[in-house]
Amino acid sequence: MNKYVLVVMMFLLVGAKALANTTGSDGMLGGVGLLGSVIAIVASWSRNASVLWAILHGLLGWIYVIYFVLSPKKKD
Repeated sequence: MNKYVLVVMMFLLVGAKALANTTGSDGMLGGVGLLGSVIAIVASWSRNASVLWAILHGLLGWIYVIYFVLSPKKKD
């Protein structure tokens, strides 16, 4: 069930960002920012397994991806 919530949330976030960028002339930069959001959501879910954290980190995009790579893994 949680995987389905994550997939729906990711599509909503990606769709909202895509609609927000339709009038601009971002070109390649719009896709790169969108890719950062998707990577951030997946990385956040793999580390935290929380929908709220995944939404927040998806909004932060590449900032969270860089933090995720540089920070040590959580110990279980």
